[in-house]
Amino acid sequence: MKGFILDYINENEYKKLERALKKYNMLAFKKLNFEYYPALRSGNFLGELIETNKEKNTETYELKLPSDLLFTQVHGEVKVRYIVYKEQNIVMLETIMPTDILLEGHVAELTTYKGVMISKQNAEKDKFMINLFSALDNNK
Repeated sequence: MKGFILDYINENEYKKLERALKKYNMLAFKKLNFEYYPALRSGNFLGELIETNKEKNTETYELKLPSDLLFTQVHGEVKVRYIVYKEQNIVMLETIMPTDILLEGHVAELTTYKGVMISKQNAEKDKFMINLFSALDNNK
């Protein structure tokens, strides 16, 4: 068998996260689909190794995706977590983070503030964070 097969731990949820990523961060989506997935299929495991399970012979990785600096400061890094089953030649795609904002963006249209999407539940907090980081960047 050549290469690795991409599979999902929870395909429905992962596809929701992927669609939200496509809608709100096209650069990360394109990198994921056109560079990172083919690399994973060929056995080139990208990102940071965060866990190894000797019993199951698995490795868990987190791969950072490109994102806007302000988005990263407010919501956190955009990452894909996946598990490699070496004996079975399978890469299980687990999740795309930050999960909360992406799932919220999948359910309802999110608004933006100064070019960064904000959560409906934490709108004031997100606006405060955006203003804070913008002010810090302007003072440099």
